[in-house]
Amino acid sequence: MVRKLARNKKAFHDFAVEETLECGIELQGTEVKSIKAGRFSFADSHARIRDDELYLVGLHVSEYEQGNIHNHRPTRDRRLLAHKQEIKRLRRRVTEKGYTLVPLNIYLKNGLVKLELGLCKGRKQHDKREAIKARDLKREAAREIKGGL
Repeated sequence: MVRKLARNKKAFHDFAVEETLECGIELQGTEVKSIKAGRFSFADSHARIRDDELYLVGLHVSEYEQGNIHNHRPTRDRRLLAHKQEIKRLRRRVTEKGYTLVPLNIYLKNGLVKLELGLCKGRKQHDKREAIKARDLKREAAREIKGGL
């Protein structure tokens, strides 16, 4: 069973998503409770590859309210769990062609916190305007079809 916790809308606006990858996140106990409560923010978060490991940088997870002295730091780097071959492939794509690794969704899958990581290429301003125009036309067409039936 999958329960979506949040979607990074800004990422879909600022980047063109080429492919996606599901990763686990290495979390502390209080971080899991805060994320399940929806107390986190994607603001300017991205993934980096360091020492053949994948890290999520910039994800803000608020401290757990009932946490004690063992509470977590809100903006620490968190290790992402992916296969070594996938990490090598992502490293090649990021270094060669100027792609960025951006978190797209955070969700619960069978009680575990998962992250959908996107291999993205930045959009120019005119590309963003075209995407907005296409989305509006699609929405208008769907409204016309629905109204006609």
